[in-house]
Amino acid sequence: ALHDDEKRPRRGTTRFHFFLIVFISSFVYYIVPGFLFPSIMNISILCLIWKDSITVHQIGSGLKGMGIGAFTFDWNTVAAFLGSPLATPAFAIINVLVGFVIMVYVVLPIFYWGNIYNAKKFPIISQNVFDSEGKPYNISRILNSKTFDINLDEYNNYSKLYLSIFFAFTYGLNFASLTATISHVALFHGKTIWRNMIKAKEGMQNNFEDVHTRLMQKNYKPVPQWWFHIILILVVGLAIFACEGFDKQLQLPWWGVLLACLLAFTFTLPVGIIQAMTNNQVGLNVITELVIGYFYPGKPLANVAFKTYGYISMSQALSFLSDFKLGHYMKIPPRSMFVAQLYWFFLIGVLCSLFSWLLRKLFPNTKWIEYINTPVILSATSLMPPARSINYTSWVIVGLFFNLYVYRRYKGWWARHNYILSAGLDAGIAFLGVALFFTLQTKDIYGPEWWGLDSSDHCSLAICPTAPGVVARGCPVL
Repeated sequence: ALHDDEKRPRRGTTRFHFFLIVFISSFVYYIVPGFLFPSIMNISILCLIWKDSITVHQIGSGLKGMGIGAFTFDWNTVAAFLGSPLATPAFAIINVLVGFVIMVYVVLPIFYWGNIYNAKKFPIISQNVFDSEGKPYNISRILNSKTFDINLDEYNNYSKLYLSIFFAFTYGLNFASLTATISHVALFHGKTIWRNMIKAKEGMQNNFEDVHTRLMQKNYKPVPQWWFHIILILVVGLAIFACEGFDKQLQLPWWGVLLACLLAFTFTLPVGIIQAMTNNQVGLNVITELVIGYFYPGKPLANVAFKTYGYISMSQALSFLSDFKLGHYMKIPPRSMFVAQLYWFFLIGVLCSLFSWLLRKLFPNTKWIEYINTPVILSATSLMPPARSINYTSWVIVGLFFNLYVYRRYKGWWARHNYILSAGLDAGIAFLGVALFFTLQTKDIYGPEWWGLDSSDHCSLAICPTAPGVVARGCPVL
């Protein structure tokens, strides 16, 4: 929409201008909650009135309580966790509201103030774990400091793990949301999914009436299925190697990796459908913890690894599909989208290091090969921008002069003066810069008005495009 060639309506603005107005306003305003007045991020009226009441604070706190009477003047607080409410359908927002009211304003008060499961021993809402006395749980007491396995004897002598009543319900609701996702998709969209699967199997996907699909099929080649298969086999193999190798420090066995992949595969479709309709993604973070905790208890690192391979894999798959959908509407070639989303520079780093290692093996008597350092080569321009070319070229010239020429010809002088020279140059510039700032620049004195005051390199055309017909301000049209 921002790239659409739109005429400005009378007494109005274009969408792009409106975007700029909102952008600038939000940019300027955020200095208030983000710097000048952070308290307006979370204002709890009840807490301001009744400053000494725990119950009132539990009811009125917007951060650690039920949030009754709490509000904010900060957009970041509004959209921090659920995303922009403007991008979420109204029915989804209402569903979220209903669930929130039932849990926070109905179930939570009954269980907490009814002291069910000793709920009052712990905070009303907290994500921390506690011991039987309501104190923060000392995890280090029950873990082996070397293997990170749970010491069951210490655990039995210390205390069981306890959660706040709300956090316990959160776990239960996560389990329920997953089964609800599967059943909801099966009941409401099962026929559509099955019908589309049959069509795809019969090769009828070319008959879709969607204009975007027709244009994509007409102009671009699809991504071959074997591309995905190779990536899948490669990453699963690397995951198994990471878990089974390195003396099994990750604690997760090979079957755990496969089980995590199975969970991700099972839930990607139903969770993706729910996310597409509601802009809310059901997470697998809790179910993955439960599954591996049941099959492989007492292994915290295995739990974390299983959660990563199960939950994050599904989340990344949905992000991958979301990018493909955006590319579909923007008419970006599918193969380009596939390649662009791969973290393929990791592979380049491995291959480059392997190449330099092979060179050293093939030519062991060639002295200069052993100085090849691929990490430094690959990260050389990591500072550009904001660093400029002149920073690199001047740095190289000075460095080679002193550390190659001077070092070889005048080694004694270099050993005595080289680093002192460097420190003196740095310190002189630093102190003079501070002196100039406080004595002159704070008074808006930046130097005499002449052409040399311009900090540019007087190469104004360096920013111009060179493609024929491209119009840019201050540049000739080729």
